[in-house]
Amino acid sequence: MNIRTEALKSDALTETLYPSGHSPQATATENTATASVRIPSAARTVLAMLDNIQHGALLITLPNDQQHRCGNSDHGSMIDMVVYDWAVFEAFIARGDIGAAETFIEGLWGTDSLSALLTLIARNRAILEKAIHGRRWQLLSAWVLHRLRANTRRGSKRNIMAHYDLGNDFYQLWLDETMTYSSALFRDHAHPDQASWHDLPAAQRAKNNRMLDALEVQPGARILEVGCGWGGFAEQAAARGAHVTGLTLSPAQRAFAQTRAGAGGWATGAEFLLTDYRDIQGQFDHIVSVEMFEAVGERWWPTYFRTLKRLLKPGGQAIVQVITIDDALFHRYRRGTDFIQRHIFPGGMLPSPGTFRARAQRAGLAVVDDLAFGAHYARTLELWHDAFCERLLEVKAQGFDDRFIRLWRFYLAYCEAGFRAGSIDVHQFTLQA
Repeated sequence: MNIRTEALKSDALTETLYPSGHSPQATATENTATASVRIPSAARTVLAMLDNIQHGALLITLPNDQQHRCGNSDHGSMIDMVVYDWAVFEAFIARGDIGAAETFIEGLWGTDSLSALLTLIARNRAILEKAIHGRRWQLLSAWVLHRLRANTRRGSKRNIMAHYDLGNDFYQLWLDETMTYSSALFRDHAHPDQASWHDLPAAQRAKNNRMLDALEVQPGARILEVGCGWGGFAEQAAARGAHVTGLTLSPAQRAFAQTRAGAGGWATGAEFLLTDYRDIQGQFDHIVSVEMFEAVGERWWPTYFRTLKRLLKPGGQAIVQVITIDDALFHRYRRGTDFIQRHIFPGGMLPSPGTFRARAQRAGLAVVDDLAFGAHYARTLELWHDAFCERLLEVKAQGFDDRFIRLWRFYLAYCEAGFRAGSIDVHQFTLQA
């Protein structure tokens, strides 16, 4: 990498961190004559709320060049935030995390520590609850739109394609060599060796091996994979002599998985179908579903579990890896709409651990094992985010603009923050028919 290319990469990243081209240091050296500008009431309200944060510290540079410090730096380093437009504060109050995301996407505020800033907000959720959730009536339109994107058979295909058919080339830029778009499981999940947190491909394979081991997969076993991605799990299952039927609604994913199987010499060990899970017939020894449940939608949760029950041979087991939201937050979450549902996964919804278990048991599926490993997802997202920022020039070369880049960066950082704060988690539930 030559010096010019490194400089271009640095400029591309700075533009997504500080969209107006200003860092806090640059802003502080500008003419401060505007410091006497009256601070709008929405800004005063948000700043007063931020003054009460207990976990972390924040330095906010306001549009009039004033700087406002809040929190306690004894609990970590000071995180910077530069606000370029007073409308940001009204958006925070009116639309909560959706407002924060949309104003970041539009370039109205910036930071060089996006993941840390969103983690600070998540860890201070109770104090900032009003700002996080927004005004209920102003979020009504987002709630209605989310319900209109329900995962009917036609709607499910549309919603999945909206996310996954950004192009295989796009995902190859920042996913690891296994092309796995779900949480990795790093070595020794109970007490991780810090050195192992850097080997993402090994951790992704370890995640798949953990599921294959838990199911005690034998040669000749028939496995249904509900949501097969780009074929990473199927490849490892085929190497053990199993036959995998992989389901996807993304033509781009299916084409990649088929090519992967052919090139790897394991095409006879797998088939990949563009089929809704509700339409599959037959029975299988095992079922695996990795982070697909989040896209099902609450209305179809009973159908999902009944389908697993119908497709499993008597005594068969399924492993469902799923992102969950804390039981204490679930009731309010299910009545609203968040940034992920509005901009990333239309029609989706997270279960709480308790809700997942109850719904599974209602369909006749016993939860016989439960592994939670949210810290591993935080690290996975951190590595994805780093890789994405390293490849910004290539992302732009594929036709994605700065607005999309800020959307994707907010998405990755927002999810990482949720796992670090503990408001969301990831589980591998083993279900017995």
